Amino acid sequence: MAKLEIHDLSFEYTIQHTNQSLMALQAFNLSVRPGEFVAIVGPGGCGKTTLLNLIAGLCPITHGQIQLNDQPVQGPGRDRALVLPAPALLPWRTVQANVAYGLELHGYPRHEINERVGYFIDLVGITGFEESYPRELSKGMQQRVNVARALAVEPSLLLLDEPLAGVDAQTREILQIEWQQIWKIAGQRALYVTHQIDEALFLADRVVVMAPRPGRVQQIIAVDFPRPRTTSLKYQPAFIELVEEISGLLHRHHTLPLDNQEREIYV
Repeated sequence: MAKLEIHDLSFEYTIQHTNQSLMALQAFNLSVRPGEFVAIVGPGGCGKTTLLNLIAGLCPITHGQIQLNDQPVQGPGRDRALVLPAPALLPWRTVQANVAYGLELHGYPRHEINERVGYFIDLVGITGFEESYPRELSKGMQQRVNVARALAVEPSLLLLDEPLAGVDAQTREILQIEWQQIWKIAGQRALYVTHQIDEALFLADRVVVMAPRPGRVQQIIAVDFPRPRTTSLKYQPAFIELVEEISGLLHRHHTLPLDNQEREIYV
């Protein structure tokens, strides 16, 4: 069955003006099963975003291998879609046209584009806003459009980098609940980077806890709470215990603050 495999992955940056090399990821190993939702948490600067960029094929691999569907990742491909913290919608395109954009780039016929756009607009709950422009939408609505655009091309793997970072707390909780159903219907694997431990546990099947730079897997925690999950789960003792366990893991290692040079490259 198709899956994501990351073997002994390392990535090293070179700071251009000092020619200094810094290791962002080191000996990172992870396997993601078909249909699985995996969340990644870790301290700032541990390489979470770098990891997603490598899987997306946006950066060359220094050492190790990433395989998706038994094929090595050697660059960007239509089998992966990356959702960033900022929606990055095209301001001159309507909601409908933004969702269609990726399909147009891949050369889908117009009748199939229309069908897919309509389906995914409905799936993410933005029906009725097809002719609206991004500036006319809230941040939460814009991110729904962003997710619909990513889902429309039906990638094998969805990469989400803090997709709710710019959303208010109330909308964030609403989207956490709704997105469970979206992932279930879409049936796609997802890697979800977040700084919110409770969000990771609420959404994921497993949570990967990363150690400080150079980033590596510190521990992987299985999340066995039944689905669908509601916000009341966050107040249950077992959930709170897991939050405290992960928080303890994140505070186990302490590093010095990043200097100005390191801030330029670590994400």
